Amino acid sequence: MAESISELVEALSEKLQKLDSSIDGNVFAARALARAGVAHMFGVVGIPVTSLATRSVALGIRFIAFHNEQSAGYAASAYGFLTGRPGVLLTVSGPGCVHGLAGLSNAAVNTWPMIMISGSCDQKDFGKGDFQELDQMAAVQPFTKFAAKVRDIKEIPTLVFDVIRHSVSGRPGGCYLDLPTDVLHQKITESEAEELLVVAEKLNREQVHTNIETFGDIEMEIEKAVSLLRHAERPLVVFGKGAAFARAENEIQKLVELTGIPFLPTPMGKGLLSDTHELAATAARSLAIGRCDVALVVGARLNWLLHFGEPPKWSKDVKFILVDVCKDEIELRKPCVGLVGDANRILSLVNKEIKDDPFCLAKSHPWVEAIGKKAKDNVDRMEVQLAKDVVPFNFLTPMRIIRDAILSAGSPSPILVSEGANTMDVGRAVLVQTEPRSRLDAGTWGTMGVGLGYCIAAAVAEPGRLVVAVEGDSGFGFSAIEVETLVRYQLPVVVIVFNNGGVYGGDRRNPDEIVGPYKDDPAPTSFVPTAAYHTVIEAFGGKGYLVQTPEELKSALDESFSARKPAVLNVIIDPYAGAESGRMQHKN
Repeated sequence: MAESISELVEALSEKLQKLDSSIDGNVFAARALARAGVAHMFGVVGIPVTSLATRSVALGIRFIAFHNEQSAGYAASAYGFLTGRPGVLLTVSGPGCVHGLAGLSNAAVNTWPMIMISGSCDQKDFGKGDFQELDQMAAVQPFTKFAAKVRDIKEIPTLVFDVIRHSVSGRPGGCYLDLPTDVLHQKITESEAEELLVVAEKLNREQVHTNIETFGDIEMEIEKAVSLLRHAERPLVVFGKGAAFARAENEIQKLVELTGIPFLPTPMGKGLLSDTHELAATAARSLAIGRCDVALVVGARLNWLLHFGEPPKWSKDVKFILVDVCKDEIELRKPCVGLVGDANRILSLVNKEIKDDPFCLAKSHPWVEAIGKKAKDNVDRMEVQLAKDVVPFNFLTPMRIIRDAILSAGSPSPILVSEGANTMDVGRAVLVQTEPRSRLDAGTWGTMGVGLGYCIAAAVAEPGRLVVAVEGDSGFGFSAIEVETLVRYQLPVVVIVFNNGGVYGGDRRNPDEIVGPYKDDPAPTSFVPTAAYHTVIEAFGGKGYLVQTPEELKSALDESFSARKPAVLNVIIDPYAGAESGRMQHKN
Protein backbone atom coordinates (compact mmCIF):
# COMPACT_ATOMS: atom_id res chain seq x y z
CA MET A 1 0.00 0.00 0.00
CA ALA A 2 2.82 2.37 0.90
CA GLU A 3 4.48 1.61 -2.42
CA SER A 4 1.22 2.34 -4.23
CA ILE A 5 0.86 5.71 -2.48
CA SER A 6 4.50 6.48 -3.17
CA GLU A 7 4.05 5.71 -6.89
CA LEU A 8 0.94 7.90 -7.01
CA VAL A 9 2.74 10.81 -5.37
CA GLU A 10 5.66 10.42 -7.77
CA ALA A 11 3.37 10.36 -10.81
CA LEU A 12 1.53 13.45 -9.56
CA SER A 13 4.82 15.20 -8.92
CA GLU A 14 5.99 14.43 -12.45
CA LYS A 15 2.71 15.74 -13.88
CA LEU A 16 2.96 18.98 -11.91
CA GLN A 17 6.58 19.38 -12.93
CA LYS A 18 5.62 18.93 -16.55
CA LEU A 19 2.86 21.50 -16.23
CA ASP A 20 5.30 23.96 -14.72
CA SER A 21 8.02 23.38 -17.32
CA SER A 22 8.37 26.04 -19.99
CA ILE A 23 8.13 26.11 -23.78
CA ASP A 24 9.35 28.76 -26.21
CA GLY A 25 7.48 30.68 -28.89
CA ASN A 26 8.36 28.16 -31.60
CA VAL A 27 6.70 25.29 -29.73
CA PHE A 28 3.76 27.48 -28.73
CA ALA A 29 3.16 28.71 -32.30
CA ALA A 30 3.42 25.16 -33.67
CA ARG A 31 0.98 23.94 -31.03
CA ALA A 32 -1.47 26.75 -31.82
CA LEU A 33 -1.33 25.94 -35.55
CA ALA A 34 -1.94 22.26 -34.88
CA ARG A 35 -4.85 23.01 -32.53
CA ALA A 36 -6.33 25.32 -35.18
CA GLY A 37 -6.43 22.42 -37.64
CA VAL A 38 -3.42 23.17 -39.85
CA ALA A 39 -2.36 19.92 -41.52
CA HIS A 40 0.18 21.11 -44.09
CA MET A 41 2.69 23.92 -44.39
CA PHE A 42 4.78 25.04 -47.36
CA GLY A 43 7.91 27.14 -47.20
CA VAL A 44 11.63 27.71 -46.97
CA VAL A 45 13.32 27.56 -43.57
CA GLY A 46 16.11 29.72 -42.19
CA ILE A 47 16.55 32.49 -39.61
CA PRO A 48 14.42 32.71 -37.48
CA VAL A 49 11.82 30.03 -38.37
CA THR A 50 13.72 26.73 -38.71
CA SER A 51 12.74 25.62 -35.23
CA LEU A 52 9.10 26.53 -35.87
CA ALA A 53 9.06 24.22 -38.91
CA THR A 54 10.73 21.41 -36.99
CA ARG A 55 8.36 21.75 -34.03
CA SER A 56 5.36 21.80 -36.38
CA VAL A 57 6.46 18.53 -37.98
CA ALA A 58 6.82 16.96 -34.54
CA LEU A 59 3.19 17.87 -33.84
CA GLY A 60 1.89 16.21 -37.00
CA ILE A 61 1.93 19.10 -39.48
CA ARG A 62 3.46 18.01 -42.77
CA PHE A 63 6.05 20.57 -43.89
CA ILE A 64 6.86 20.65 -47.60
CA ALA A 65 10.22 22.37 -48.02
CA PHE A 66 10.76 24.28 -51.27
CA HIS A 67 13.75 25.95 -52.92
CA ASN A 68 11.94 29.26 -53.44
CA GLU A 69 9.29 31.06 -51.41
CA GLN A 70 7.57 32.14 -54.62
CA SER A 71 6.72 28.56 -55.58
CA ALA A 72 5.91 27.67 -51.98
CA GLY A 73 3.49 30.60 -51.90
CA TYR A 74 1.80 29.50 -55.10
CA ALA A 75 1.45 26.05 -53.55
CA ALA A 76 -0.16 27.50 -50.42
CA SER A 77 -2.62 29.55 -52.49
CA ALA A 78 -3.69 26.58 -54.62
CA TYR A 79 -3.97 24.37 -51.54
CA GLY A 80 -6.54 26.83 -50.19
CA PHE A 81 -8.63 26.50 -53.35
CA LEU A 82 -8.43 22.71 -53.48
CA THR A 83 -9.18 22.02 -49.81
CA GLY A 84 -11.28 24.99 -48.69
CA ARG A 85 -8.83 25.44 -45.79
CA PRO A 86 -6.14 28.13 -45.78
CA GLY A 87 -2.81 27.09 -47.23
CA VAL A 88 0.03 28.11 -44.92
CA LEU A 89 3.31 29.57 -46.21
CA LEU A 90 6.27 29.91 -43.84
CA THR A 91 9.09 32.28 -44.78
CA VAL A 92 12.15 33.81 -43.23
CA SER A 93 12.36 37.52 -42.58
CA GLY A 94 13.04 40.33 -45.06
CA PRO A 95 13.75 38.88 -48.52
CA GLY A 96 11.84 35.71 -47.66
CA CYS A 97 8.77 37.76 -46.89
CA VAL A 98 9.20 39.72 -50.14
CA HIS A 99 9.50 36.51 -52.18
CA GLY A 100 6.39 35.19 -50.45
CA LEU A 101 4.35 38.17 -51.62
CA ALA A 102 4.01 36.47 -55.01
CA GLY A 103 1.90 33.71 -53.52
CA LEU A 104 0.07 36.03 -51.15
CA SER A 105 -0.92 38.38 -53.97
CA ASN A 106 -1.98 35.42 -56.12
CA ALA A 107 -4.29 34.27 -53.32
CA ALA A 108 -5.67 37.79 -52.91
CA VAL A 109 -6.57 38.25 -56.58
CA ASN A 110 -7.96 34.72 -56.98
CA THR A 111 -9.77 35.05 -53.61
CA TRP A 112 -8.31 31.86 -52.15
CA PRO A 113 -7.69 31.39 -48.41
CA MET A 114 -4.00 31.55 -47.53
CA ILE A 115 -1.85 32.58 -44.59
CA MET A 116 1.73 33.75 -44.86
CA ILE A 117 3.70 33.45 -41.62
CA SER A 118 7.06 35.22 -41.62
CA GLY A 119 9.73 35.57 -39.01
CA SER A 120 10.95 39.11 -38.47
CA CYS A 121 13.78 40.90 -36.71
CA ASP A 122 13.97 41.59 -32.96
CA GLN A 123 11.44 44.26 -32.01
CA LYS A 124 13.95 46.21 -29.93
CA ASP A 125 16.33 46.43 -32.90
CA PHE A 126 13.78 47.49 -35.52
CA GLY A 127 14.90 50.71 -37.22
CA LYS A 128 18.58 50.14 -36.46
CA GLY A 129 19.35 48.07 -39.54
CA ASP A 130 18.93 44.62 -38.01
CA PHE A 131 19.53 41.41 -39.98
CA GLN A 132 16.98 41.18 -42.83
CA GLU A 133 15.03 44.06 -41.33
CA LEU A 134 11.87 45.07 -43.18
CA ASP A 135 8.58 46.68 -42.24
CA GLN A 136 6.78 43.50 -43.19
CA MET A 137 3.38 44.68 -41.99
CA ALA A 138 3.56 47.52 -44.52
CA ALA A 139 4.87 45.22 -47.25
CA VAL A 140 1.96 42.78 -47.03
CA GLN A 141 -0.75 45.41 -46.64
CA PRO A 142 -1.87 45.59 -50.33
CA PHE A 143 -2.35 41.81 -50.51
CA THR A 144 -4.06 40.91 -47.24
CA LYS A 145 -7.53 41.14 -45.78
CA PHE A 146 -6.06 40.86 -42.30
CA ALA A 147 -2.52 41.12 -40.91
CA ALA A 148 -1.27 40.80 -37.34
CA LYS A 149 2.06 41.11 -35.55
CA VAL A 150 2.66 39.05 -32.42
CA ARG A 151 4.28 41.37 -29.88
CA ASP A 152 4.34 38.96 -26.94
CA ILE A 153 4.31 35.17 -26.68
CA LYS A 154 0.94 35.23 -24.92
CA GLU A 155 -0.71 36.68 -28.05
CA ILE A 156 0.26 33.71 -30.26
CA PRO A 157 -2.84 31.48 -29.98
CA THR A 158 -5.39 34.26 -30.34
CA LEU A 159 -3.68 35.71 -33.42
CA VAL A 160 -3.16 32.28 -35.01
CA PHE A 161 -6.90 31.60 -34.76
CA ASP A 162 -7.64 35.15 -35.97
CA VAL A 163 -5.67 34.88 -39.21
CA ILE A 164 -7.17 31.47 -40.00
CA ARG A 165 -10.72 32.68 -39.38
CA HIS A 166 -10.27 35.86 -41.44
CA SER A 167 -8.77 33.96 -44.38
CA VAL A 168 -11.94 31.92 -44.92
CA SER A 169 -14.66 34.32 -43.75
CA GLY A 170 -16.69 36.24 -46.33
CA ARG A 171 -14.73 36.41 -49.55
CA PRO A 172 -11.64 34.24 -48.92
CA GLY A 173 -8.20 35.76 -49.27
CA GLY A 174 -4.70 36.16 -47.97
CA CYS A 175 -3.81 36.91 -44.36
CA TYR A 176 -0.46 37.49 -42.67
CA LEU A 177 1.07 36.69 -39.28
CA ASP A 178 4.35 38.30 -38.22
CA LEU A 179 6.52 36.45 -35.68
CA PRO A 180 9.44 38.52 -34.39
CA THR A 181 12.60 36.66 -33.39
CA ASP A 182 12.37 37.77 -29.77
CA VAL A 183 8.81 36.42 -29.47
CA LEU A 184 9.92 33.03 -30.79
CA HIS A 185 12.60 32.97 -28.08
CA GLN A 186 10.29 34.03 -25.23
CA LYS A 187 9.10 31.31 -22.85
CA ILE A 188 5.88 30.43 -21.09
CA THR A 189 4.89 27.63 -18.71
CA GLU A 190 3.05 24.60 -20.02
CA SER A 191 0.05 25.29 -17.76
CA GLU A 192 -0.28 28.91 -18.89
CA ALA A 193 0.17 27.88 -22.55
CA GLU A 194 -2.66 25.37 -22.29
CA GLU A 195 -4.91 27.90 -20.59
CA LEU A 196 -4.27 30.47 -23.35
CA LEU A 197 -4.97 27.87 -26.06
CA VAL A 198 -8.28 26.92 -24.47
CA VAL A 199 -9.31 30.59 -24.22
CA ALA A 200 -8.32 31.23 -27.86
CA GLU A 201 -10.31 28.22 -29.05
CA LYS A 202 -13.41 29.35 -27.13
CA LEU A 203 -13.12 32.92 -28.41
CA ASN A 204 -12.69 31.67 -31.97
CA ARG A 205 -15.84 29.53 -31.75
CA GLU A 206 -17.80 32.56 -30.57
CA GLN A 207 -16.39 34.73 -33.38
CA VAL A 208 -17.25 32.13 -36.02
CA HIS A 209 -20.80 31.96 -34.68
CA THR A 210 -21.30 35.75 -34.74
CA ASN A 211 -19.83 35.95 -38.25
CA ILE A 212 -22.41 33.61 -39.77
CA GLU A 213 -24.04 35.58 -42.58
CA THR A 214 -27.72 36.45 -42.48
CA PHE A 215 -29.65 36.62 -45.73
CA GLY A 216 -32.31 39.22 -44.93
CA ASP A 217 -34.71 39.57 -47.89
CA ILE A 218 -32.96 36.86 -49.88
CA GLU A 219 -36.26 35.05 -50.55
CA MET A 220 -37.60 38.04 -52.47
CA GLU A 221 -34.40 38.35 -54.50
CA ILE A 222 -34.49 34.60 -55.24
CA GLU A 223 -38.03 35.00 -56.59
CA LYS A 224 -36.87 37.86 -58.85
CA ALA A 225 -33.95 35.81 -60.14
CA VAL A 226 -36.07 32.77 -60.92
CA SER A 227 -38.70 34.93 -62.60
CA LEU A 228 -36.03 36.41 -64.87
CA LEU A 229 -34.78 32.93 -65.81
CA ARG A 230 -38.31 31.61 -66.32
CA HIS A 231 -39.26 34.37 -68.76
CA ALA A 232 -35.92 34.59 -70.57
CA GLU A 233 -35.74 33.63 -74.24
CA ARG A 234 -32.00 32.92 -74.20
CA PRO A 235 -30.87 32.23 -70.63
CA LEU A 236 -27.33 31.18 -69.75
CA VAL A 237 -25.71 29.86 -66.55
CA VAL A 238 -22.09 30.97 -66.04
CA PHE A 239 -20.04 29.60 -63.16
CA GLY A 240 -16.48 30.10 -62.02
CA LYS A 241 -13.91 29.00 -59.50
CA GLY A 242 -15.88 30.65 -56.70
CA ALA A 243 -18.59 28.05 -57.31
CA ALA A 244 -15.90 25.38 -57.36
CA PHE A 245 -14.53 26.63 -54.03
CA ALA A 246 -18.06 26.54 -52.58
CA ARG A 247 -18.47 22.87 -53.63
CA ALA A 248 -21.59 23.89 -55.56
CA GLU A 249 -21.35 21.24 -58.28
CA ASN A 250 -24.37 19.23 -57.14
CA GLU A 251 -26.63 22.29 -56.98
CA ILE A 252 -25.37 23.49 -60.38
CA GLN A 253 -26.15 20.10 -61.88
CA LYS A 254 -29.66 20.20 -60.37
CA LEU A 255 -30.21 23.71 -61.75
CA VAL A 256 -29.10 22.86 -65.28
CA GLU A 257 -31.05 19.60 -65.39
CA LEU A 258 -34.17 21.16 -63.85
CA THR A 259 -34.24 24.02 -66.33
CA GLY A 260 -32.43 22.79 -69.44
CA ILE A 261 -30.44 26.06 -69.53
CA PRO A 262 -27.05 25.92 -71.33
CA PHE A 263 -24.00 26.60 -69.17
CA LEU A 264 -20.59 28.17 -69.60
CA PRO A 265 -17.76 27.61 -67.10
CA THR A 266 -14.80 29.93 -66.66
CA PRO A 267 -11.45 28.10 -66.96
CA MET A 268 -11.19 26.90 -63.36
CA GLY A 269 -14.93 26.34 -63.17
CA LYS A 270 -14.53 23.63 -65.80
CA GLY A 271 -15.44 20.20 -64.49
CA LEU A 272 -18.20 21.27 -62.09
CA LEU A 273 -20.32 19.87 -64.88
CA SER A 274 -18.48 17.71 -67.39
CA ASP A 275 -17.23 19.44 -70.54
CA THR A 276 -18.97 16.60 -72.41
CA HIS A 277 -22.44 17.51 -71.05
CA GLU A 278 -24.99 18.11 -73.81
CA LEU A 279 -25.78 21.60 -72.49
CA ALA A 280 -22.13 22.70 -72.31
CA ALA A 281 -21.70 25.96 -74.24
CA THR A 282 -17.89 26.21 -74.01
CA ALA A 283 -17.41 25.44 -77.70
CA ALA A 284 -20.06 28.05 -78.54
CA ARG A 285 -18.79 30.70 -76.12
CA SER A 286 -19.05 33.74 -78.41
CA LEU A 287 -22.62 32.91 -79.38
CA ALA A 288 -23.63 32.12 -75.80
CA ILE A 289 -22.42 35.36 -74.23
CA GLY A 290 -23.16 37.49 -77.28
CA ARG A 291 -26.83 36.58 -77.57
CA CYS A 292 -28.02 35.55 -74.10
CA ASP A 293 -30.66 37.84 -72.62
CA VAL A 294 -30.38 36.66 -68.99
CA ALA A 295 -27.15 35.39 -67.46
CA LEU A 296 -26.99 33.77 -64.03
CA VAL A 297 -23.34 34.23 -63.00
CA VAL A 298 -22.32 32.08 -60.04
CA GLY A 299 -18.98 32.54 -58.28
CA ALA A 300 -17.39 34.40 -61.20
CA ARG A 301 -16.56 38.08 -61.44
CA LEU A 302 -17.43 40.17 -64.47
CA ASN A 303 -13.78 41.03 -65.01
CA TRP A 304 -11.48 40.68 -68.04
CA LEU A 305 -12.09 36.93 -68.21
CA LEU A 306 -15.76 37.65 -68.90
CA HIS A 307 -15.17 40.85 -70.90
CA PHE A 308 -16.48 42.95 -67.97
CA GLY A 309 -20.05 41.95 -68.86
CA GLU A 310 -20.05 44.73 -71.45
CA PRO A 311 -20.74 45.12 -75.20
CA PRO A 312 -19.64 44.23 -77.81
CA LYS A 313 -18.90 40.75 -76.44
CA TRP A 314 -22.16 40.78 -74.47
CA SER A 315 -25.51 42.08 -75.64
CA LYS A 316 -26.20 45.61 -74.43
CA ASP A 317 -29.58 44.40 -73.14
CA VAL A 318 -28.42 41.37 -71.15
CA LYS A 319 -29.74 41.13 -67.60
CA PHE A 320 -27.26 39.77 -65.06
CA ILE A 321 -28.08 37.80 -61.94
CA LEU A 322 -24.91 37.71 -59.85
CA VAL A 323 -24.28 35.23 -57.05
CA ASP A 324 -21.25 36.24 -54.99
CA VAL A 325 -20.14 35.82 -51.41
CA CYS A 326 -19.01 39.46 -51.36
CA LYS A 327 -21.57 42.26 -51.12
CA ASP A 328 -19.01 44.78 -52.44
CA GLU A 329 -18.70 42.80 -55.67
CA ILE A 330 -22.46 42.96 -56.20
CA GLU A 331 -22.48 46.70 -55.54
CA LEU A 332 -19.54 47.23 -57.93
CA ARG A 333 -21.13 45.38 -60.87
CA LYS A 334 -24.71 46.65 -60.28
CA PRO A 335 -26.54 43.62 -61.73
CA CYS A 336 -30.25 43.35 -62.31
CA VAL A 337 -30.40 41.00 -59.32
CA GLY A 338 -27.65 40.43 -56.77
CA LEU A 339 -27.63 37.40 -54.49
CA VAL A 340 -25.08 37.70 -51.69
CA GLY A 341 -23.94 34.48 -50.03
CA ASP A 342 -22.31 31.11 -50.39
CA ALA A 343 -22.91 29.78 -53.90
CA ASN A 344 -23.99 26.33 -52.74
CA ARG A 345 -26.51 27.78 -50.30
CA ILE A 346 -27.89 30.32 -52.78
CA LEU A 347 -28.29 27.76 -55.56
CA SER A 348 -30.11 25.38 -53.23
CA LEU A 349 -32.65 28.16 -52.59
CA VAL A 350 -32.90 28.90 -56.33
CA ASN A 351 -33.50 25.22 -57.06
CA LYS A 352 -36.17 25.00 -54.37
CA GLU A 353 -37.97 28.00 -55.86
CA ILE A 354 -37.82 26.44 -59.34
CA LYS A 355 -38.99 23.05 -58.07
CA ASP A 356 -42.05 24.66 -56.48
CA ASP A 357 -43.04 26.09 -59.89
CA PRO A 358 -41.00 24.16 -62.48
CA PHE A 359 -40.02 25.18 -65.99
CA CYS A 360 -37.61 23.60 -68.46
CA LEU A 361 -36.24 24.45 -71.89
CA ALA A 362 -36.83 21.51 -74.23
CA LYS A 363 -34.05 20.11 -76.40
CA SER A 364 -35.98 21.54 -79.36
CA HIS A 365 -35.98 25.05 -77.87
CA PRO A 366 -34.47 27.41 -80.48
CA TRP A 367 -31.82 28.70 -78.04
CA VAL A 368 -30.76 25.23 -76.91
CA GLU A 369 -30.66 24.05 -80.53
CA ALA A 370 -28.60 27.08 -81.61
CA ILE A 371 -26.04 26.56 -78.83
CA GLY A 372 -25.87 22.83 -79.50
CA LYS A 373 -25.42 23.25 -83.24
CA LYS A 374 -22.73 25.91 -82.90
CA ALA A 375 -20.85 23.87 -80.30
CA LYS A 376 -20.99 20.74 -82.46
CA ASP A 377 -19.82 22.60 -85.57
CA ASN A 378 -16.87 24.11 -83.71
CA VAL A 379 -15.93 20.81 -82.08
CA ASP A 380 -16.13 19.00 -85.41
CA ARG A 381 -13.85 21.58 -87.03
CA MET A 382 -11.38 21.29 -84.16
CA GLU A 383 -11.44 17.49 -84.34
CA VAL A 384 -10.48 17.58 -88.02
CA GLN A 385 -7.35 19.53 -87.06
CA LEU A 386 -6.67 17.37 -84.01
CA ALA A 387 -6.86 14.17 -86.06
CA LYS A 388 -3.77 15.15 -88.06
CA ASP A 389 -0.38 13.93 -86.87
CA VAL A 390 1.80 16.96 -87.52
CA VAL A 391 5.57 16.46 -87.12
CA PRO A 392 7.53 18.52 -86.14
CA PHE A 393 4.78 18.99 -83.56
CA ASN A 394 2.33 21.85 -83.66
CA PHE A 395 0.34 22.43 -80.45
CA LEU A 396 -2.71 20.40 -81.46
CA THR A 397 -1.14 17.00 -82.15
CA PRO A 398 0.50 16.48 -78.73
CA MET A 399 -2.47 18.10 -76.98
CA ARG A 400 -4.82 15.51 -78.52
CA ILE A 401 -2.59 12.66 -77.39
CA ILE A 402 -2.40 14.11 -73.87
CA ARG A 403 -6.19 14.59 -73.78
CA ASP A 404 -6.79 10.97 -74.70
CA ALA A 405 -4.27 9.75 -72.11
CA ILE A 406 -5.89 11.80 -69.33
CA LEU A 407 -9.38 10.57 -70.25
CA SER A 408 -8.11 6.99 -70.30
CA ALA A 409 -6.84 7.39 -66.73
CA GLY A 410 -10.44 7.17 -65.53
CA SER A 411 -11.80 8.43 -62.20
CA PRO A 412 -10.67 10.11 -60.10
CA SER A 413 -9.34 12.04 -63.04
CA PRO A 414 -5.83 13.48 -62.89
CA ILE A 415 -5.62 17.05 -61.62
CA LEU A 416 -4.47 19.20 -64.53
CA VAL A 417 -2.09 22.11 -64.01
CA SER A 418 -1.64 24.43 -66.99
CA GLU A 419 0.36 27.55 -67.67
CA GLY A 420 1.90 29.30 -70.64
CA ALA A 421 0.54 31.46 -73.44
CA ASN A 422 -0.14 29.15 -76.38
CA THR A 423 0.09 25.98 -74.28
CA MET A 424 -2.55 27.09 -71.79
CA ASP A 425 -4.84 28.61 -74.41
CA VAL A 426 -4.81 25.58 -76.70
CA GLY A 427 -5.09 23.24 -73.73
CA ARG A 428 -8.15 25.09 -72.46
CA ALA A 429 -9.92 24.32 -75.74
CA VAL A 430 -8.70 20.75 -76.19
CA LEU A 431 -8.22 19.15 -72.76
CA VAL A 432 -11.46 17.86 -71.24
CA GLN A 433 -12.43 18.37 -67.59
CA THR A 434 -14.98 15.92 -66.25
CA GLU A 435 -14.64 16.40 -62.48
CA PRO A 436 -14.73 19.45 -60.17
CA ARG A 437 -11.56 21.24 -59.08
CA SER A 438 -9.50 19.24 -61.54
CA ARG A 439 -7.99 22.24 -63.35
CA LEU A 440 -5.49 24.79 -62.04
CA ASP A 441 -4.14 27.48 -64.35
CA ALA A 442 -2.80 31.04 -64.44
CA GLY A 443 -6.09 32.27 -62.98
CA THR A 444 -7.56 35.72 -62.57
CA TRP A 445 -4.16 37.40 -62.42
CA GLY A 446 -2.73 35.48 -65.37
CA THR A 447 0.16 34.43 -63.13
CA MET A 448 3.05 32.69 -64.87
CA GLY A 449 5.34 30.51 -62.75
CA VAL A 450 2.61 28.76 -60.79
CA GLY A 451 3.21 25.34 -62.37
CA LEU A 452 5.38 23.33 -60.00
CA GLY A 453 3.94 24.97 -56.88
CA TYR A 454 0.42 24.08 -57.99
CA CYS A 455 1.52 20.53 -58.81
CA ILE A 456 2.95 20.04 -55.34
CA ALA A 457 -0.13 21.54 -53.68
CA ALA A 458 -2.42 19.25 -55.68
CA ALA A 459 -0.39 16.15 -54.85
CA VAL A 460 -0.37 17.05 -51.14
CA ALA A 461 -4.04 18.06 -50.99
CA GLU A 462 -5.21 14.98 -52.92
CA PRO A 463 -2.77 12.25 -51.82
CA GLY A 464 -2.40 9.41 -54.27
CA ARG A 465 -4.14 11.25 -57.12
CA LEU A 466 -2.15 11.69 -60.32
CA VAL A 467 -1.20 15.28 -61.16
CA VAL A 468 -0.39 16.25 -64.75
CA ALA A 469 1.16 19.60 -65.65
CA VAL A 470 0.94 20.81 -69.24
CA GLU A 471 3.01 23.96 -69.57
CA GLY A 472 5.17 25.98 -71.88
CA ASP A 473 8.94 26.06 -71.54
CA SER A 474 8.81 29.67 -70.35
CA GLY A 475 6.32 28.86 -67.59
CA PHE A 476 8.31 25.78 -66.59
CA GLY A 477 11.46 27.85 -66.27
CA PHE A 478 10.05 29.94 -63.41
CA SER A 479 9.99 26.99 -61.04
CA ALA A 480 11.89 24.16 -62.76
CA ILE A 481 14.20 23.55 -59.79
CA GLU A 482 11.19 22.38 -57.79
CA VAL A 483 11.33 19.09 -59.73
CA GLU A 484 13.83 18.20 -56.99
CA THR A 485 11.01 18.73 -54.49
CA LEU A 486 8.84 16.32 -56.50
CA VAL A 487 11.56 13.68 -56.34
CA ARG A 488 12.39 14.30 -52.67
CA TYR A 489 8.79 13.71 -51.60
CA GLN A 490 8.11 11.14 -54.36
CA LEU A 491 4.96 12.93 -55.49
CA PRO A 492 2.89 11.42 -58.35
CA VAL A 493 3.43 14.35 -60.74
CA VAL A 494 4.07 14.19 -64.49
CA VAL A 495 5.26 17.49 -65.96
CA ILE A 496 4.82 17.88 -69.73
CA VAL A 497 6.87 20.75 -71.15
CA PHE A 498 5.89 22.13 -74.56
CA ASN A 499 9.37 23.19 -75.67
CA ASN A 500 9.14 25.70 -78.50
CA GLY A 501 12.38 27.47 -77.67
CA GLY A 502 11.15 30.59 -75.94
CA VAL A 503 8.38 32.92 -74.87
CA TYR A 504 5.70 32.36 -77.55
CA GLY A 505 8.30 30.49 -79.63
CA GLY A 506 11.31 31.43 -81.71
CA ASP A 507 12.57 34.81 -82.93
CA ARG A 508 9.46 36.65 -84.13
CA ARG A 509 11.05 40.04 -84.83
CA ASN A 510 10.63 41.83 -88.14
CA PRO A 511 13.92 42.45 -90.01
CA ASP A 512 13.72 46.19 -89.29
CA GLU A 513 13.68 45.41 -85.55
CA ILE A 514 16.98 43.50 -85.65
CA VAL A 515 19.28 46.52 -85.39
CA GLY A 516 21.54 48.22 -82.88
CA PRO A 517 24.76 47.22 -81.11
CA TYR A 518 23.24 44.01 -79.69
CA LYS A 519 21.43 42.85 -82.81
CA ASP A 520 23.38 39.59 -82.72
CA ASP A 521 22.05 38.70 -79.28
CA PRO A 522 19.17 36.20 -79.12
CA ALA A 523 15.72 37.77 -79.38
CA PRO A 524 14.10 38.74 -76.06
CA THR A 525 11.63 35.89 -76.61
CA SER A 526 14.23 33.21 -77.44
CA PHE A 527 15.71 30.40 -75.32
CA VAL A 528 18.33 27.77 -76.18
CA PRO A 529 16.69 25.71 -78.95
CA THR A 530 15.56 22.17 -78.03
CA ALA A 531 16.90 22.56 -74.49
CA ALA A 532 17.19 19.22 -72.66
CA TYR A 533 14.66 19.97 -69.91
CA HIS A 534 14.09 16.26 -69.32
CA THR A 535 17.61 15.90 -67.96
CA VAL A 536 16.94 18.35 -65.12
CA ILE A 537 14.79 15.88 -63.21
CA GLU A 538 17.22 13.06 -63.99
CA ALA A 539 19.88 14.95 -62.04
CA PHE A 540 17.78 14.33 -58.92
CA GLY A 541 16.79 10.73 -59.66
CA GLY A 542 13.50 11.32 -61.46
CA LYS A 543 12.52 10.08 -64.91
CA GLY A 544 12.97 12.21 -68.02
CA TYR A 545 11.66 11.67 -71.54
CA LEU A 546 12.64 13.38 -74.79
CA VAL A 547 9.60 13.37 -77.07
CA GLN A 548 9.52 14.30 -80.76
CA THR A 549 6.94 11.96 -82.36
CA PRO A 550 3.39 10.79 -81.58
CA GLU A 551 4.64 7.28 -80.82
CA GLU A 552 7.25 8.57 -78.36
CA LEU A 553 4.65 10.74 -76.62
CA LYS A 554 2.11 7.92 -76.30
CA SER A 555 4.77 5.61 -74.89
CA ALA A 556 6.06 8.21 -72.40
CA LEU A 557 2.56 9.05 -71.19
CA ASP A 558 1.62 5.40 -70.75
CA GLU A 559 4.80 4.63 -68.82
CA SER A 560 4.80 7.75 -66.63
CA PHE A 561 1.06 7.59 -65.83
CA SER A 562 1.40 3.95 -64.82
CA ALA A 563 4.51 4.55 -62.69
CA ARG A 564 2.92 7.52 -60.85
CA LYS A 565 6.40 8.81 -60.07
CA PRO A 566 7.98 12.25 -60.69
CA ALA A 567 8.68 12.66 -64.40
CA VAL A 568 9.32 15.36 -67.00
CA LEU A 569 8.33 14.91 -70.64
CA ASN A 570 10.26 17.30 -72.89
CA VAL A 571 7.99 17.68 -75.94
CA ILE A 572 9.75 19.45 -78.81
CA ILE A 573 7.40 21.86 -80.63
CA ASP A 574 7.94 23.76 -83.86
CA PRO A 575 9.16 27.17 -82.58
CA TYR A 576 6.86 28.97 -85.03
CA ALA A 577 3.73 26.90 -84.39
CA GLY A 578 2.11 29.28 -81.94
CA ALA A 579 1.15 32.94 -81.87
CA GLU A 580 2.71 35.80 -79.96
CA SER A 581 0.89 36.36 -76.65
CA GLY A 582 -1.37 33.39 -77.29
CA ARG A 583 -4.88 34.75 -77.73
CA MET A 584 -4.08 38.20 -76.33
CA GLN A 585 -1.98 39.67 -79.15
CA HIS A 586 -3.93 42.93 -78.85
CA LYS A 587 -2.42 43.48 -75.39
CA ASN A 588 1.24 43.17 -76.45
